[in-house]
Amino acid sequence: MTATAITLFVLALMMLSYLRASLLVFSVVSAFLLGDLLLVLKTPWGLFGTIWTAYVAVLLFFNLTTVRRHFLTLPIFILFRKNMPSISETEQAAIDAGDTWWEKELLNGKPHFRNLRNIPKPTLSPEEQKFMDEQVNVLCGMIDDWEITHELNDLPEKMWDFLKTEGFFGLVIPKKYGGKAFSEFAHSEIIARVASKSVSAAVTVSVPNSLGPAELLMKYGTSEQKNKFLPKLASGEEIPCFALTNPNAGSDASAIPDYGIICKQQFEGEETLGIRLNWDKRYITLAPVATLLGLAFKLYDPEHLIGDKKYIGITCALIPTDTEGVVTGRRHYPMNVAFQNGPTQGKDVFIPMEWIIGGQKNVGRGWHMLMECLSAGRAISLPSITAGPTAALAVATGAYSRIREQFNLPIGHFEGIEEALARIGGFAYICEATRQMTAAALDLGKKPSIAGAISKYHVTELARKSSLDAMDIHAGKAICLGRKNYIARFYQAMPIGITVEGANILTRSLIIFGQGALRCHPYVLKEVYAGQNEDKKQGLKDFDAAFWGHAGFIISNFCRTTFLAFTAGRFTFEKAPRATRQYYRQIRRLSAALALTTDFALGMLGGDLKRKEKLSARLGDVLSNLYLATAVLKRFHDEGEHVADLPLLHWTARYTLSQAEFHLHRFYKNFPNRTLASLMHFFVLPYGRIIETPDDKMGHKISRLLMEPNEARARLGQIGFYEDDGKNNFGLLETALKYCIKAEPIEKKIRQAVKTGKLAQQDYDDLISRALEAGVISKDEMNIAVQAREHREKIIAVNDFPGYSTMFAQIQGHERRA
Repeated sequence: MTATAITLFVLALMMLSYLRASLLVFSVVSAFLLGDLLLVLKTPWGLFGTIWTAYVAVLLFFNLTTVRRHFLTLPIFILFRKNMPSISETEQAAIDAGDTWWEKELLNGKPHFRNLRNIPKPTLSPEEQKFMDEQVNVLCGMIDDWEITHELNDLPEKMWDFLKTEGFFGLVIPKKYGGKAFSEFAHSEIIARVASKSVSAAVTVSVPNSLGPAELLMKYGTSEQKNKFLPKLASGEEIPCFALTNPNAGSDASAIPDYGIICKQQFEGEETLGIRLNWDKRYITLAPVATLLGLAFKLYDPEHLIGDKKYIGITCALIPTDTEGVVTGRRHYPMNVAFQNGPTQGKDVFIPMEWIIGGQKNVGRGWHMLMECLSAGRAISLPSITAGPTAALAVATGAYSRIREQFNLPIGHFEGIEEALARIGGFAYICEATRQMTAAALDLGKKPSIAGAISKYHVTELARKSSLDAMDIHAGKAICLGRKNYIARFYQAMPIGITVEGANILTRSLIIFGQGALRCHPYVLKEVYAGQNEDKKQGLKDFDAAFWGHAGFIISNFCRTTFLAFTAGRFTFEKAPRATRQYYRQIRRLSAALALTTDFALGMLGGDLKRKEKLSARLGDVLSNLYLATAVLKRFHDEGEHVADLPLLHWTARYTLSQAEFHLHRFYKNFPNRTLASLMHFFVLPYGRIIETPDDKMGHKISRLLMEPNEARARLGQIGFYEDDGKNNFGLLETALKYCIKAEPIEKKIRQAVKTGKLAQQDYDDLISRALEAGVISKDEMNIAVQAREHREKIIAVNDFPGYSTMFAQIQGHERRA
């Protein structure tokens, strides 16, 4: 009886912590529970009064904030200020840029799934849908990626004109400046569909609509700058680029050596206060053809012409490329993908102060401006450019796996192909789900920098893996370049997406968790800011609230983690369809474990955690995969929870959650303090890893789903362009697939006739006609078999070219002309 009563009392306290009851509620309820426990235990009245009074006194001490603050918090606050980790100016700008969203709930250990499911499904407006159906599809029909990447090394002139006249460069610019004012979701959809036909074309459309002069002008420009430049940018009269990267400052962009000196100089016949600039930039998309250059540089005021500070900070300006001293025009060729990209230099280029984006008041604010815009750019541009082709390749590779035969079987029926095909389909579902959910966040008014980093990193990584699998399945078809090859250019382009807008290694190791732990934690930043507050009285007050809130947060997460870990998450109530309930439970379990582990890591390592990049990266992987898992659940919910989509849901949910659990396990296995790590591992993962990776049956269902027309396959690849105009490879594949499926029973009849000796095995063309003569097939069946054979041969064909010496001469001639 005694043990039972004490156990129930402890469990009740844990439940209060699990539910994150406030300190006051916890105090009142626990005091009554303690009294009940003492009565049940028949405690003598004297001892009863002593124990209960002492307990209530402790609770009163913690509830009386003034007393608690003076006697307990103050010494902790003094110690904290002495040992407080520093935050650099660059880190502070990155922390302040953008905001947090769903990733914060995941990192805090108590995600509210109803809030996520209640976010409306992202949809296109009638105007946006019309643009997709008309202008975007017309553009996709115009695209000949072989012409772009091999023959012209550029978009054809008629395509440039089409992009300008139809407003592709002003998708997000407000209508009053001549733009489309489309939603971020529409922006993402357009880029994704164009990318499914040509990465070169998609990048050309994407850059003016993401990190570049237009976005910076809309956010920070003066009225005069907006009125002057935005209409010209929307119409394509001005082609923009933005120059940040220097040969000696890539990922560490805040270390750019490019500089400007504030001075007075003659400009257009008058002495003008301005900036004398010197820069050397590279990897700048659209720079070779740009007419308007956005430039980031460090600004100095040695003569104190505008203030007391000598070094003002990173600043952004807009410079017409015909300004004296500006050098553009030369090109890089990133992986032989043909979007315009190249270096730019400037030597003693003088610009007036009015050319600073936002005017003189924005001097030194450039890094914050860039981080704010980059947080949105990461969420749209690269996820769209890679998710679109990944979805289209999933549909195409499924079709090819049914059309292409070996040993009288579609190659997709071989288990080795089936395994790779399942990954392609699963990764495509994750990529599209993540792209759509993150784009929807932007349309809710969010600027989720961490979610954007997660999307950028994982969508590009999964797309790279998908392209490798697609290359393997297509084999010789994929390695021979030419118009009939619809994979190789995407495969070649993948390292570009991996590298730009924050290299993936940096994004994983430093940004996702390194910034996420600070941005998303409900108390850490508050504690740091309180410690930095020069008003020590207010700092102590803020620190007291944050510190004890943090303590309660840790206790709550320990209780939540322990309960969910030892019950394997089975006893939580989730209002969700039976098919998805198990996944919500596991997300809840792992989310609580991540929240507790985050505080464990911060408490044990402090500021050193950001230097323990492998540990930080693993916690980032946990957070990321929980985000991806919720994205696929959100997509399944938004699309109507179709039974046909369950193979994709089960595979992707199992994949992402098993990855999250794996990286959590590896974090503890590699934590330097082995004793504490083992103890924590026991509470967080008492049974070890319990989430299985996707099994072969799941993979089999996805591969078969991809190899025939059906609603689930259509939803998976809906972003692609499949019109069969006789030139579009994806359209040709879909047509061929239908003919080949229709011919399969007919071809089976013919093979059976050969096997029984009714027909002699000879040339297949002759075999079809002899099968007709022998009465094995009908005339109509013969026509179907012939059409299937013709379409199959068209699909498996590859291009060939003139001999080496002729081609070499053509290449050499092109290089001389360039």
